[in-house]
Amino acid sequence: MTLSVLATIYRLVKGPSVSDRVQALDSIGINLISGVAVTSVLLRTTAFFEVILLIGILSFIGTIAFARFLERGVVIEHKRSK
Repeated sequence: MTLSVLATIYRLVKGPSVSDRVQALDSIGINLISGVAVTSVLLRTTAFFEVILLIGILSFIGTIAFARFLERGVVIEHKRSK
């Protein structure tokens, strides 16, 4: 998993496009989730389930925010009244 994270960090820094960097961030999130899950199994506890869910939700929200930014140029649109 460490080699995977290092390769992903390289892609995050050197990525030729923004979409490659977004995929690298997503991959780092998945690697974090799997690392916490393996730790939870090794320790034989369910205390880390909330952490896994939190990382998953934050990763998903980050991916959606980047996708909206790439598509529209802004993440949050403010409607102005005339």
